[in-house]
Amino acid sequence: MRPLEEVDLHVSGPAALTAPSLRTLRALGAGVEVAPGAGNAPPPSGPARFAATGRLGRVTAHTVWADVLPAADAADEATVQAATGMMHVHGRRDGAPRGLAVDYAATCASVLSVQGLLAGLLGRARGVGGAVELCTGVDRAALLTLSQYLAAANAPEAEAVPSAPGGPPFTASCGTVFELEALEPGPWARFWRALGAPEDAIRGGWRPFQFRYATARAPLPEALQETARAVPWARVRRAADDAGAEVCALHPPAHPASRAVGPWTVTPRDEPGGAPSGRTPPPAALPLAGLTVLEAGRRVQAPLAAHLLGLLGAEVLRIEPPGGDPLRGMPPCCTDVSARWLALNRGKRAVEIDIKSPSGKEELRELAAGASVFLHNWAPGKAEQFGLDAERLAAVNPGLVYAYTSGWADRPPTGAPMGTDFMVQARTGVGEVARPEGEPPAPSLMTLLDVLGGLLGAGAVLAGLLLRERTGHGVRVESSLLGAAELLTGPALDRAAAGGTLRRPAGFRRPLPVADGWLAPSDDAAGAAAAALPGLRDVSAQQAVAALRARGLAATTVTTDLAALPSDPRVAAALTRDAHGSLTVPSPWRFL
Repeated sequence: MRPLEEVDLHVSGPAALTAPSLRTLRALGAGVEVAPGAGNAPPPSGPARFAATGRLGRVTAHTVWADVLPAADAADEATVQAATGMMHVHGRRDGAPRGLAVDYAATCASVLSVQGLLAGLLGRARGVGGAVELCTGVDRAALLTLSQYLAAANAPEAEAVPSAPGGPPFTASCGTVFELEALEPGPWARFWRALGAPEDAIRGGWRPFQFRYATARAPLPEALQETARAVPWARVRRAADDAGAEVCALHPPAHPASRAVGPWTVTPRDEPGGAPSGRTPPPAALPLAGLTVLEAGRRVQAPLAAHLLGLLGAEVLRIEPPGGDPLRGMPPCCTDVSARWLALNRGKRAVEIDIKSPSGKEELRELAAGASVFLHNWAPGKAEQFGLDAERLAAVNPGLVYAYTSGWADRPPTGAPMGTDFMVQARTGVGEVARPEGEPPAPSLMTLLDVLGGLLGAGAVLAGLLLRERTGHGVRVESSLLGAAELLTGPALDRAAAGGTLRRPAGFRRPLPVADGWLAPSDDAAGAAAAALPGLRDVSAQQAVAALRARGLAATTVTTDLAALPSDPRVAAALTRDAHGSLTVPSPWRFL
């Protein structure tokens, strides 16, 4: 059985909000009926609707462009990216706002809508979660993807690195453009020394390079770029191999060998196990109330997945090493706790366990015996090395949903580098399709895949929980950054296969400069905006927006200062602060 067998789904709405999820819903076993035009409609407009009926009851998930923003400021992908600050974060490397050429916010919203649908059906099956209708906003999804950047920008401390533009990729003397990964300062220094870089540039470059995941910029010394340009690709590769670093040439996107499955796998165990009893929640509770999630996650992917499960009502118990997660102290901080860390981990309980010791392994197994989900994103082979893989935890809890959020899943491409965000972007072609023609391909320094991978991880867990509820068997699920990359590059590949262009036209989603900032017209108004206002640089952003709207064209101003967003009347009411004083974004779901 698959999680959505005997469930009928009627899907309607624009392709931007529905197409990212259709293959996933079919892979889960649903009978999907798509309203005419929903799966291949041209420019996005209007809401989407996923209506489930059948064996598990009726649940409806709505997806709208604007749920916290005014509708005029969130009319489509371009305006949502502009108003929420996404264009600003993606453009930090370039020193000016740039729109992502992929439909990132809409894709995330579509994934979140399916999560809400699965959670609603799970709640019905468990007899909890009174709401059978929910709404996801593309604007809510965008704010969620930016939550770490927003929290850091609104913390009382300053960033640990300068706010200047810059960052990888690098270019070898033969013209090969490549991404570099080094998780520790030792491999970083050995790599650059092998290429002959100056010592002061090596020392000065490590900190901004290390923080690029957090800041979406890396103002590296120019001497490092010059060093790379002076040596051939073969020497770059040898230096990385000898240093313990990794390099990856930027690749074009390519269709995966099979597109018959969703962006993750759901595999039930053969023997029944039942579900741990847990607490009995009240009927009107959130869908995951009474369930416990054990999370052994690092950085973004697994912690974000667990955070989303917590927002749906689960109790999340975070497993941290002795001394606690070192990222708790990553600047900038709010009352001595990292603002970025809080964005992904607030509300979780934590227990410190040395999982390398026999006693620590036994303690984790005892916790897993009473949990519903065990979730981790350890490096490949680590779970088996620790004795905490799916088979061994099933011995203490046959009904466990064992979730692994990985880099490459079990199908890495030939010569795949380590499965970190920017390396996966480089190898899968995300760095090409995320930028339009006329801009050199480059992985976005916004953590596109870590965040979308975390969203997919939560969806995989929900599918696993629903399948366990229906069959009484434990389940193993796996999501990956590779699955996230394929979800983002798929529309471009389909467009090219149909005779179109792989990359968007030059200038696509590039904001227009005005006297006091930047203007972002909607995608369908971009061509007419400059013609309608030939003197753009002489008018304010608000004047330009008003003039375009008077002509029936959608547009908004571009947010270029995340610290000012809490006072921006477009979105201020949706942003709150937690007990530490750290900025929080709204839940991606609104239960009706």
